[in-house]
Amino acid sequence: MPGSIPWCFVVLFSVCLECLAQNFGQTRFICTSVPVDMDMCTSVQSSGSAEDLKTNVLQLRETVLQQKETIMNQKETIRELTTKLGRCESQSLLESGPNEAKPGAGRKQSGSGKNTMGDLSRTPAAETLSQLGQTLQSLKTRLENLEQYSRLNSSSQTNSLKDMLQNKIDDLEKQVLSRVNSLEEGKLNPKNETEERVKIESTLTSLHQRISDLEKGQKDNRPGDKFQLTFPLRTNYMYAKVKKSLPEMYAFTICMWLKSNASPGVGTPFSYAVPGQANELVLIEWGNNPMEILINDKVAKLPFVINDGKWHHICITWTTRDGVWEAYQDGTQGGNGENLAPYHPIKPQGVLVLGQEQDTLGGGFDATQAFVGELAHFNIWDRKLTSGEIYNLATCSTKALSGNVIAWAETNIDIYALLEIHRMAGTESSAPFFIP
Repeated sequence: MPGSIPWCFVVLFSVCLECLAQNFGQTRFICTSVPVDMDMCTSVQSSGSAEDLKTNVLQLRETVLQQKETIMNQKETIRELTTKLGRCESQSLLESGPNEAKPGAGRKQSGSGKNTMGDLSRTPAAETLSQLGQTLQSLKTRLENLEQYSRLNSSSQTNSLKDMLQNKIDDLEKQVLSRVNSLEEGKLNPKNETEERVKIESTLTSLHQRISDLEKGQKDNRPGDKFQLTFPLRTNYMYAKVKKSLPEMYAFTICMWLKSNASPGVGTPFSYAVPGQANELVLIEWGNNPMEILINDKVAKLPFVINDGKWHHICITWTTRDGVWEAYQDGTQGGNGENLAPYHPIKPQGVLVLGQEQDTLGGGFDATQAFVGELAHFNIWDRKLTSGEIYNLATCSTKALSGNVIAWAETNIDIYALLEIHRMAGTESSAPFFIP
């Protein structure tokens, strides 16, 4: 019908009104009072900035509280460490005793507690062991001077000095045993402490033996003891045997004069065998091989060249720590190395033979490995000699020392078969050395 509204438009209009009513019901309006002349956009931005500032302030406040709590905890930790450090210093002073306490010891202890390199801090007991070790080393030096003096002059003053050193060593021995027992009970760094104990016990044993030797007069080398051994042929029956066995040694220096033109190889200047190990300590040049040193059947090649028919002075030093060794020819170091039988001490109660290589204890000689040439001034020390001391030996200095374990003396060796002994006057040109 003209002028009338179709029913479909009526339905569509009612649906639209319903949708508008629903949207209007879900919308919320917030009213804020503002001045009449203020821009509405600026007002909205200012409101947002205020909320951000408030949030930042709260975060900063929370951070400050956390830092304050951390500082309090650190102060408490510092207080506890200070207390423990004070206790350690007090305990160290008590353990050191009145004879060992030194001025400034407390400052030294506190400084040693710093762990700047990542190593374990030294305990008071370990510090005491270190001090004892230094004292023992000082005694050892004094005793070496005593040995030199006793060779030139025997007097009551020397005997009194030996007695004083003996008493001092006895006191130190008791203190060392006490410290070692404390360390074993505390289980503190057992590996390092065991090494320290082995060192000090070895030094004590060496000092006791050397004082006994002085009392028996075994260190007095007279000018009449200037002699050399001559091995003219390769045989399995010419040799010399040292009467005295070696003690247990954690370090050594072996020096001698050699003269040979044998080829190939000069043979075996010396060998030391113990029960269960024929190659405990051997010096050998066999065939076309270079000269070698064997310790507990472990081998190191030496840079010696001595088969030119001239006298040569050779020295070998070794220490059980890391198996470090050095080789000297005619006073100059020619080679060195490590990992030669590390941490294996030279065993005692063996047989020391000059001129032959032992396949069994005291025997089993092989003529092809025998030494051919001349040998003299065979000396052994239970420590590593300095390069200066070795130079004095090689240059025939009057400051040269005799071996404190084995000294070159005719009374110290037994001769077997037709081995020749040549005694030399001090004026003979054939002797490239001098014994004070």
